[in-house]
Amino acid sequence: MFVTYPGTKTYFSHLDISQRSPHLLSHGKKIVLAIAEGARDISRLTVTLGPLQSLHAYKLRIDPSNFKLLSHCLLVTLACHLGEEFTPVAHAAIDKYLSAFSAVLAEKYR
Repeated sequence: MFVTYPGTKTYFSHLDISQRSPHLLSHGKKIVLAIAEGARDISRLTVTLGPLQSLHAYKLRIDPSNFKLLSHCLLVTLACHLGEEFTPVAHAAIDKYLSAFSAVLAEKYR
């Protein structure tokens, strides 16, 4: 994401976000765990992501459009790594979930 959308780096100027850096790996792990936690019970996505909504909207003040950029980068990464296993059905399902995930994170901005 930082290569394709360099403007997203501004939120991490205090961290070493070079490829494979401990900071980048740690933050990436947090993101993947949050995505997985939300997927456990999609009907409770708003409740599950409540603390992250507030953190990103009020404390970190992340531009909510970055959530969509991250979703796009995740889809491209999955497609590259999974190849033919990333079927159109899988793509549609993951895209739908990541769109919901992004929308929930952006709710506090309204």
